[in-house]
Amino acid sequence: MPQITVEYSESLAEAFDRRGFALALHPAAAELISSALPSFKTRFHPIGEAVIGGGEPGEAMVHVDLAILPGRDAELKARLGELALATLCDHIKPGTGLNVQVTVEVRKIASYHKRVLAP
Repeated sequence: MPQITVEYSESLAEAFDRRGFALALHPAAAELISSALPSFKTRFHPIGEAVIGGGEPGEAMVHVDLAILPGRDAELKARLGELALATLCDHIKPGTGLNVQVTVEVRKIASYHKRVLAP
């Protein structure tokens, strides 16, 4: 059920351990929100062009959109957001020479349909 989309500046491609982030976040979040681990899906999208602030060079960003089914209270969603933020920061190597803005949005999925096709 959790649908996770990560947008990141291309300049972070070498410094951002994307697979490590997903593999660390999935089980921790599954436990926190009582969701099945196989239901977690994370997609990564590099951003080739973005303007951050006044457009100064040396700026970069990573944004996580974490969509979950409704029914979780605000406190649990806040804890999930903090978990995702901490996990994300742990998977960006220091020393990039960039000012990296790291953000997470936790939102509920309005409508969701799923089917798993077995091999």
